Amino acid sequence: MTEKHETVLRSASKEVVIGHGRRFCLIGERINPTGRRIFQEQLRNGDMSAIERDVRAQVEGGADVLDVNMGVPLTDEPDLLAKAIRMVQGLTDLPICIDSSVVEALEAGLQAYEGRALVNSVTAEDDRMELILPLVKKYDAAIIALPNDADEIPMEADRRLELVQHVVDVATGEYGIAKGDIVIDPLAMPIGADTTTALTAFETMRRIRDEHGLNMTCGASNVSFGMPDRHSLGAAFLPMAMQAGLTSAIMDVRTPQIVTAVKAADLLLGHDEWGGSWITAHRARQAAVAG
Repeated sequence: MTEKHETVLRSASKEVVIGHGRRFCLIGERINPTGRRIFQEQLRNGDMSAIERDVRAQVEGGADVLDVNMGVPLTDEPDLLAKAIRMVQGLTDLPICIDSSVVEALEAGLQAYEGRALVNSVTAEDDRMELILPLVKKYDAAIIALPNDADEIPMEADRRLELVQHVVDVATGEYGIAKGDIVIDPLAMPIGADTTTALTAFETMRRIRDEHGLNMTCGASNVSFGMPDRHSLGAAFLPMAMQAGLTSAIMDVRTPQIVTAVKAADLLLGHDEWGGSWITAHRARQAAVAG
């Protein structure tokens, strides 16, 4: 039986472990200016006050980890990302997922971070791995890896698994990165373009779990993009993905319908011993209503 790996993330004072058999890890996606015109303008003007509101909302929503992305055109992204990470660390003890496609920004973020970060992300392209994996090793971080290369985003599970194997071989063999520190994004694609994409994602997840024992994450909102009633789709997709082996997701934790579905799936899959987390969350909701 394939060994199931665990991914350990830390802030200065808190540890979060992502793993098969553990409660699902909720990675809050909100600290990201993509598609947020006003937030982008604020950041260009040096106003970072929205970050404080976003942190508070995601902590209240139940996030375990916070994804921090500062990809704003016409800014110094390395400097902005480092400032944002220092700010977030001052507001919460949750570990951080450092999110950038700019290598210099990733290094600036890793230098500013006090703890053990998750880096988002790298593809299976050799030149990208050559740039990013040495930083992951240097700063003792974990990495999200996507099984696509310069030629394609594969639509077949077989090809995705080939690229997963390539990432694992390079990361472990050439850079000495532990398998537990490799988190795979199995590529959850929009079902609005092709309703079979979710089935391919589920097959990919099952095979990554069974053949590699690796942890996985995905952008949960990608699946419902372009479709109506996106929250209902998200609330159905994530429990099904958890059954297939998904162990975390980058998601909007401000959506109670989806978070509650994940917590219910944790209980039903045996990841919430004696239902403690489910019962605690229920009591908190009751108290909020009574208040």
